[in-house]
Amino acid sequence: MRLPIVELSDCIKCGVCVELCPEVFKLNSAGFIDVIELANYPETDVNEAIKYCPMDCIYWEE
Repeated sequence: MRLPIVELSDCIKCGVCVELCPEVFKLNSAGFIDVIELANYPETDVNEAIKYCPMDCIYWEE
């Protein structure tokens, strides 16, 4: 299964991924982006978040 990964060291916490794909990405209480654990990730929505991330810090891991 492919998992979406957020490289937190590159993330500027702009929230684009949360806006585009709230079923997968959320802002945690420390102000960082978390990937919500799911059995299957909506590929189209995650790909949109990857596409529009200004820092290119979201990717798929096999």
